Amino acid sequence: MRVLGIDCGTEYTGFGVVELGHDGTLICLTCGAVKLSPRDSMPSRLSTIFNRLGAVIVEHRPDRVAIEDVFYALNVKSALKLGQVRGVAMLAASSAGLEVAEYSPLSIKSAVVGYGRAEKQQVQHMVTRLLNLAEIPEPPDAADALAIAICHLHTSATLERQRA
Repeated sequence: MRVLGIDCGTEYTGFGVVELGHDGTLICLTCGAVKLSPRDSMPSRLSTIFNRLGAVIVEHRPDRVAIEDVFYALNVKSALKLGQVRGVAMLAASSAGLEVAEYSPLSIKSAVVGYGRAEKQQVQHMVTRLLNLAEIPEPPDAADALAIAICHLHTSATLERQRA
């Protein structure tokens, strides 16, 4: 299974594609972030996110998309903007015929670190180790997106074992 993880944000939207190998190893195919300029209009930023995520989907052909649930916003305006970014990320996935799974930050941290209240640096360190990367993915939003993809792969594997 190949999963595109998306860490939605209004300044940086992280993405990472992780594949579960036949031997159970996790393989990072790509990661990065869509950097958005605060000088651009919101419609322009949303278009950029849609187009970049669409290009990642076309290039890497994931089986599923996973994103983080909204859990905190500084204010109502920030929450609305983040909701718009999440909506565009979901639209990019559904336009390509992909299902979208949503995970809470607690679930993501638990799946990657084993502790739901882990610090950001712990998550980055574990993502680096689980994917056998030479260095921590930059920017941090890319590491977060990889963590979301890993969470989905772990969750799917657990559900599959339970069904069996």
